[in-house]
Amino acid sequence: MRTLRNVFRRKTRAFLTIFGITIGVLALVVMGAMAEKLNLLVDGGVKYYADKVIVTDESAGSAFMSAPMSTSKVDEIERVEGVTRASAGVAMLLDEEMGAVNMGTPPMVVAEDGRAQGYETFEIRFAQGRDIRPGERGVAVVGSDLVGKLDAEVGATVKVRGESFEVIGILEKTLTGPDSSVVVPMRDAQRLFVRTLPDAVRGVIDEKTVCTSISAYAAEGVDPDELAEAIERGVAGVSTMGPAGFEEQIVQAMSLLNSIIFGIALISLLVGGLSVINTMTMAVAERTREIGIRKAIGASNGAIMRQFIAESGLIGMVGGAVGVGLGWSVARALNAAGEASATTLFLVTGRLAGGSLAFAIVLGVLAGLWPAWHASRLNPVQALRYE
Repeated sequence: MRTLRNVFRRKTRAFLTIFGITIGVLALVVMGAMAEKLNLLVDGGVKYYADKVIVTDESAGSAFMSAPMSTSKVDEIERVEGVTRASAGVAMLLDEEMGAVNMGTPPMVVAEDGRAQGYETFEIRFAQGRDIRPGERGVAVVGSDLVGKLDAEVGATVKVRGESFEVIGILEKTLTGPDSSVVVPMRDAQRLFVRTLPDAVRGVIDEKTVCTSISAYAAEGVDPDELAEAIERGVAGVSTMGPAGFEEQIVQAMSLLNSIIFGIALISLLVGGLSVINTMTMAVAERTREIGIRKAIGASNGAIMRQFIAESGLIGMVGGAVGVGLGWSVARALNAAGEASATTLFLVTGRLAGGSLAFAIVLGVLAGLWPAWHASRLNPVQALRYE
C-alpha cells in the first residue's frame, strides 16, 4: 500500500505516465494480435503445402493466381515418377473485385474434383451439417469467417457470385485459409469461373475440363520440392510450388512484416518507458529530504533502491494491465467491424497478453533503475539540507 500511495502522490503526473505505458502496450497488443493471426494463416499454409505440389498454368505466374488450365493435365502429372495422386481444383475470389486494401486471405470460392480423398492430410471438421457428396449440385459449405458476411445457416441459401446455393455445412474455425472459403461442387465452380474469363478466352475453353490448379501428392519417401522440379521438367506449360516455394514466397515475407509490426509497437512502448524515467527522476528530486531521513534512521542503499524500483515496476504493471485490456477490446471491436466483410484479422492469444504485461513490468523496472540508483547514492546529510 505504501508503494501505491507513493506512486499516486502526484496523481496527474502518475496517470499521465501510466497513460504513456498504456498507449505503448495497446499498440503492442493490437499490432501483435494482427501478427498472431497472420502467422496462424502462414502456419496453416505450411501444413497444407507440406506433402504436396501445387501445379498451375505457367501464365498464372504464381500458385496464388488463377489462370485456366485443363484437367487433362491430371493424367500427365500422375505419370511423373513420384506422384501418387493428382487432383484438380478451382479457386476464385468470392467477390468480383478484390478490395484495395486486403490483409490475410481474401474470401474465396473453392472446389476440388474429389480425387484427393484419402490422400489429403490437411484435416477440416464440420461445426454443422456435412460435406458435399459426389454428383451434388447447387450446394455449398461455408467457412466460419463467412457465416456473418453471407448470413449463412444450414438449410438456408446463400448468394455465391450471383447464384443461389443451399448451405449444407459450416466448417469449424481453423484460424487458417478455409475459414474464409466457400466450398461448392466442382461443376458449379467451373461454370462460375468460366464466367469470369474474357469473352475471347471463354469461347475456346471447355467448361467441363477447366480448373485453376492441380494438387500433386508425393509418394512415400519422395521429397515434394524435388517432385516439383520433376513435374516442371515432365509436363509442358506448367509452373509448380512445393513446401520450399511457399516458404520463399510467404514465410520470408511474413517474417519481415512481423519485424515491422513489432518494431513500431516497441518504439511506442519505449517512449512510454522514457516517461517512467522522467517521472521517477522527478520523484527522487521531490523526495530528497524523505530519502535523507530514511537513510539517517538506518535505511540501507538497497532498501532505497528497492523502494523506487517497486514504484516504477508498479507503474509498468498498471499501465501494462490497462493496455492489455484496451488492446483486447480494440481487437474485438475491429474483428466485429470486419465480420461483415469476413475480415477478422486480430487474435489476442494468452502468450501475447502475458508477454505484453510482462514486458511492461520489465520496462518499468528497467526505467526505474537509474533514478533508484541515484536515490540510493544520496548523502544523508546533504539530503537533509536539500530545499
